[in-house]
Amino acid sequence: MLGAVLAFTGVAVRLVHLQLVAPDAYVERGVAQRLRTVELPALRGSIFDRNGQELALAVRHHSVWADPLLVVDPAAAATELAAVLDVEAGELRERLSAKGSRFVYLARQVDGETAAAVAALDLDGVELLDEPRRFRPAGDLALSVLGEVDIDSRGLSGLERQYDDRLSGETGKLLVEKGTDGRTIVAGEQRLKAATRGEDLVLTIDRSLQYEVEQALAAQVTETRADGGTAVVMAPHTGEVLAMASVSGGDGDEAPKPTADNAALTSVFEPGSTNKVVTLSGVLEEGVAGPHDTLTVADSLQVASKRFSDSSPHPTETMSVAEVLAQSSNVGTIKLAQRLGGERVDEYLRRFGFGRQTGLDFPGETAGLVPDYDDWASTSIGSIAIGQGVAVNAVQMLGAFNTVANGGVHVAPRLVRSTIDADGTEHPMAAGEAERVISAETASAMKDMLARAVADGTGTRAQVEGYRVAGKTGTARKPSTEVRGYESGAYMGVFAGFVPVEDPKLSIIVVLDEPHPYYGGVVAAPVFAEIAEYGLRLLRIPAPAHVPAPVPPADAAIRD
Repeated sequence: MLGAVLAFTGVAVRLVHLQLVAPDAYVERGVAQRLRTVELPALRGSIFDRNGQELALAVRHHSVWADPLLVVDPAAAATELAAVLDVEAGELRERLSAKGSRFVYLARQVDGETAAAVAALDLDGVELLDEPRRFRPAGDLALSVLGEVDIDSRGLSGLERQYDDRLSGETGKLLVEKGTDGRTIVAGEQRLKAATRGEDLVLTIDRSLQYEVEQALAAQVTETRADGGTAVVMAPHTGEVLAMASVSGGDGDEAPKPTADNAALTSVFEPGSTNKVVTLSGVLEEGVAGPHDTLTVADSLQVASKRFSDSSPHPTETMSVAEVLAQSSNVGTIKLAQRLGGERVDEYLRRFGFGRQTGLDFPGETAGLVPDYDDWASTSIGSIAIGQGVAVNAVQMLGAFNTVANGGVHVAPRLVRSTIDADGTEHPMAAGEAERVISAETASAMKDMLARAVADGTGTRAQVEGYRVAGKTGTARKPSTEVRGYESGAYMGVFAGFVPVEDPKLSIIVVLDEPHPYYGGVVAAPVFAEIAEYGLRLLRIPAPAHVPAPVPPADAAIRD
């Protein structure tokens, strides 16, 4: 009797507790078992080229997930799922048995056939979720520019990372009410906050030109057995980047291929003789000498403790300033730089944008290296004047040639032309500010001098039939990464220039890493010509009248 009374009392106390003391807690627990919040991934914005062709887009895939609270038999479910998901049963069982979790992934972004097989199993607590996956229709084309995303569609590198906030959109949420069998209650509580699609990017890149640039660059990397190569094509008047390629050298029988690292912005090299465009622009701008003024040039010159030489021995001769540039004479350039003075050499390097980032704000972009003038050694006037002891990225170096092409005005580079919001409205991106660097008169004189360097100087292999080309060769030693000084036998071959001289529409730089042979005029200039020919046809840029016939390529007296 006493036991019955105690049992009744216990039940009564329990009822009082449930009804009066803590009813809200049990209601909340019941609600938690019925209601579930599911995140709805936003569709990532697409990336288009300048002509509206897709370079990267999001496609929907299924992911498999589970609510462990609703899984009746984790072991049995894991065995069935392992057969279709190619995931170990033990790992699946652990996820399906997770305590305190209402959402666990079992497999991400599976194909349609796998998703259908999972659905056919009809397992309690196991469901499919639409998730976006990044897809590049042209494969690795412009990979170093576009960058990559992770499995959650978060930007990891390149423009995908730089514009991640705009591209990613806003995740949505769905609140659904489930019955005891795990099925959605049609008339139950449901609330939806729709996901917002990310913005699209419209680039300045031309997909067709990008492809041709990558092909030409890869072919030359193979031909010259180079470690890699970089090329950039721009519209100098607008600063728009029309193509930007980075290619790694092949490994054994493997062919060169585009890299994820955008070496055009993230890597530096000593510009070598391409830097003479800066030194001699300063010489002309400051009135130190004019294009037709002459000086005596030997094949070597002592500067403090270091002796500088031209690329090939030659007798002492009289050269005009224009000939110094056309024949890429180190000695002649250094003698002119000495007249200009170290402080003004340093000033013009910085005027032309060396030592600071380009303004593209690209992830991992380097500002290059320009030593403070106060830190110059007694030999620096010699080395820096000819592009040694300073370091630039390819876009910075091409920017110097753009300044000359633009009549002395620097125009900031652009990679993104506009964005398109979720409503389909296009918003142009603001163009960078223009900045005068040298006078129009100096720029005009430099154009003619650079044209001569291609017509009958070290850059004859850059000629394009029917057009006048302006440009400069460069061959620079590679600094050692292990000891002070340079790597033995390691060079960078460079050519940079623009076309047509009369009204420049295309500017191009080609950089080859340790090619064989290594002279920029031999290995980089022909790639410039190939890219320029295609670009001129693609953009339908007419040839000016009365262009002199090309001079057959030949080894210049002073090679570079």
